[in-house]
Amino acid sequence: MKELVEIIAKSLVDHPDEVVVTEKETEKAIIVELKVASEDMGKVIGKQGRIAKSIRTVVKAAATKDDKKVMVEILQ
Repeated sequence: MKELVEIIAKSLVDHPDEVVVTEKETEKAIIVELKVASEDMGKVIGKQGRIAKSIRTVVKAAATKDDKKVMVEILQ
């Protein structure tokens, strides 16, 4: 999941070298944290959160084969 979020985020932002994705695994879920440059935050979130919601939807669809719950958090 980490690689998927990283590829999507790097294709959206102006500063792909500042994209940092970390993955934490708990018993019930995998938490993927995404950090981007502050000026790229709007590009990752989108108007009314549409792009962020789309990223979460794609990651959840990819995670169904693993039977794990995946949460994508966008950090500042």
